[in-house]
Order: sequence, then structure tokens, then C-alpha cells
Amino acid sequence: MRIATAFVVVTIAFSIPAHAQDYPTRDITTVCPFAAGTGADITVRYFSAKLSDVLGKPVIVLNKAGATGNIASETVAKAKPDGYTISITPASSTMAAAPHLYKKLPFDPVKDFTPVTTLASLPFVLIVDAKRPIHSVADLIAQLKARDGGFYGGSNNTGIVAAELFKNATGIDARRVAYKNIADSVNDMIAGHTDFTFTDATWVVEQAKAGRIRALAVTSARRSRVLPDVPTLAEAGFPGIELEPWWGVFLPAGAPQPVVTRLASAFDRILAMPETSEFLIKLANEPFPGTPDQLRDLLAKEIKRWGELVKLAKIEPQ
Repeated sequence: MRIATAFVVVTIAFSIPAHAQDYPTRDITTVCPFAAGTGADITVRYFSAKLSDVLGKPVIVLNKAGATGNIASETVAKAKPDGYTISITPASSTMAAAPHLYKKLPFDPVKDFTPVTTLASLPFVLIVDAKRPIHSVADLIAQLKARDGGFYGGSNNTGIVAAELFKNATGIDARRVAYKNIADSVNDMIAGHTDFTFTDATWVVEQAKAGRIRALAVTSARRSRVLPDVPTLAEAGFPGIELEPWWGVFLPAGAPQPVVTRLASAFDRILAMPETSEFLIKLANEPFPGTPDQLRDLLAKEIKRWGELVKLAKIEPQ
């Protein structure tokens, strides 16, 4: 009996590190919550390519756009917790804000996921059509008040909260028009159907260079290094609107700890690469490394904070 017991103990002891050593043995899928070509997609594809390099296995990006990230989150939550389906997501929006913006979610951001690490943070940006004679936040407010209001495009949770806080702070009347992705939102804005939107700085950089949109202000506490001429909302006279979303990596709930550790280590290596810092800064992101425990604590803190923000913005859950 003692021999059999010892054999079981030894077998268990060796099976755990072997599992970590063997992972991964096949292709991995990373799930992006927004459409191809968006700022989120660019970020997910970069980290997926680097993850493939570090782990030595193909990493395939699956775009599951719609419902401001809920479809992608549900996809990962229902996946097998074996480390082969990974969420790389702007988690402050898709995980922390979502419970307060929807009456019923198809997932629980705490119970249905295993935290892996944080990746980056970035500001959101207030944008308008570049062809319109609007060159400042004051210009936009004046035009909307002269017309007794207008419309804004809402394609993600952070942008919606920022827009509602902006409305409350400025006293403008702007109704939300819902979109599945930022590209459709901006196309309608340029076509004259909406007046403004808030979106991530990653997407804004290239669109501003192309002359399609004009950036009026950023939601962060300080100016973006890649948009140095764009003031903060505080500098524009509205200090109460400060949002700096962050990215996180998650696995389905119940993922084996050795796999979590392996992935967290892989992303640490990626964030330590000089080319990653260059990539993030170019797209208006700041590197934001972390650990599984730090991500778990941050998510809990941010869920509470977003509940307060949503109430302050007077948003009724859908």
C-alpha cells in the first residue's frame, strides 16, 4: 500500500510540471472583440504574432465583433479551459464596464475567466469629421448648442461612457447611435449622420494622418506622446472626464495553473522586447505589465469604479 501511495504522489508531482512543459502542443486561438482593421485588432494581431514566436506554435486571431465586446467574451468564457483559446481584450471596457451597461450578460467577468496578465493602457480620443469647421472642444459644443443638440456614435463601452460624461459636463444634448464597430461609426460621422464619437487612440493615429478625422481631446490625465498637439479634456476645461483604458489577457475559468504561468511568462517576455515598446508607443499605448494576481485585483477594483462612472454618466443598462 505504501508503495502504491508513493507511486501516485510521484506521478502527480511529475505530471504537473510536465503539463507546463508540454504546453502548447498545437495551434492557439486568440479572440479579438472588435472587427479586423480596428485599433483593437492591430493590437491583438501584434501580440498574437509575438506569442507565436515565443511559444513556437501558430497563433490564429479570431475576430468576434459585436455587442461592444460581449460576443467575444462569451466565446472565450464557453471555450475549453485548456489554454488554447485566449482573450486579448481592452478589459476595462469589455470586462469591467460591461456588467454595469447591460442588464444581463452572457458571462460573468470574474467567475467565468482566469486572469493571466495586463498588457497596455491607452487614452480615448474625442474625434469629429476633419472636413467640418470644428477645431476645438469649444467649437463642437458651440455648434451642437446652436443646433439644439445632435448625435454621437457609440461602438464600445468606454466610448459610450466618455460621451455620456462629456454630455453631462458640457450640457449638450446628443443622442447615441449604436454601431458594431468604430469604422461604421466614423463612416456615418463623415457622411453627416452623427456629430462626434470617442474611440481609442490606436485607431485615431492612422485615421488622423489620412485626414479623415480630427482629434479634439484625449481622455487621459496627460497628453499622448503620439498626439502631442491634442489637449486633454482637463486642458479643454473639463477635468472630471478622465479615462485611460487598459488591456488584459484571460483564459476560461478553470485553466490549469501551469498553463497560466507559462502564458504569463510568455507575455512578460513580449513586453520586455524593445520592438514591443516601440509598437505600443507608436499606437498611443503605454506598456503595462502585470501578474495574474495583479490583474485579478485590478479587475475587481475597476468593476467597482465603472459602476460609479456609469451612474455618474446616468446610463441606463440595456
